[in-house]
Amino acid sequence: MPLSAERKAEYFVKMKELLSTYTKCFIVEVDNVGSMQLQTTRKGLRGRAEVLMGKNTMMRKVLKEFVEENPGTPMEQLIAMCRGNVGFVFTNGDLGEIREILESNTRPAPARVGSLAPISVIVPKGPTGCDPGQTAFFQTLQIATKITKGQIEMTNDTPLIAAGEKVTASQAALLQKLSIEPFTYGLNLKAVYDGGSLFDAKVLDITDAVLAFKFGEACNALASICLAIHYPTMASVPHCLANAFKAVVSVTLGLEGTYTFEKAETFKAFLA
Repeated sequence: MPLSAERKAEYFVKMKELLSTYTKCFIVEVDNVGSMQLQTTRKGLRGRAEVLMGKNTMMRKVLKEFVEENPGTPMEQLIAMCRGNVGFVFTNGDLGEIREILESNTRPAPARVGSLAPISVIVPKGPTGCDPGQTAFFQTLQIATKITKGQIEMTNDTPLIAAGEKVTASQAALLQKLSIEPFTYGLNLKAVYDGGSLFDAKVLDITDAVLAFKFGEACNALASICLAIHYPTMASVPHCLANAFKAVVSVTLGLEGTYTFEKAETFKAFLA
């Protein structure tokens, strides 16, 4: 049912207010997310973030008007993101904390006929709880079975559905017989907008620890190159000093007491 002119006006005002109030937002995909699950997510975000859903045409129109009213605003980047079944989660808080809340609110779901599998599904071997009269059903799906203690038992782990494939009626029926709900659905993070920059949500996987490790690796590589070409830098100078000290100690030990210095005494005592 289309919104009335009054409701549309309220929506436009609300979205423009959110765009003006918040400097960060997640663009989320909400495929297969029910209204109750969405309501639970809103409750979990209360006081930290606001979820806004709507038709893509309306959201694009609001964004275009906002850009016209605020020339040069980086929010213009969000217009291109209004594709598919998407929404916005606005916040001024820590993006990592908001992400944890969004990703924690997922629900198991059965495989529906005709839906695209978000992940590959492998049915584990073992007893199925099905009586021997249903053997033909498993044979149709080319699943190796045997009869054990009056029930059908799968003899091998069976790759049933590949990620991206459409679920067939037979596959859905088998998963239902085995009481397997292979998929989980929730708000899928598509992109992140932060202070004028739009980037993939996977960037949030880069923690301070990861950055420190990568920086250390880069410093080691730079130091190795500089030492090889005899070009001093801040990364290589500590290694140059250490190598010089080793050389001086080696010469001192080779002089057999003719010359020594305080720092070399430790090494002389060790070799004595």
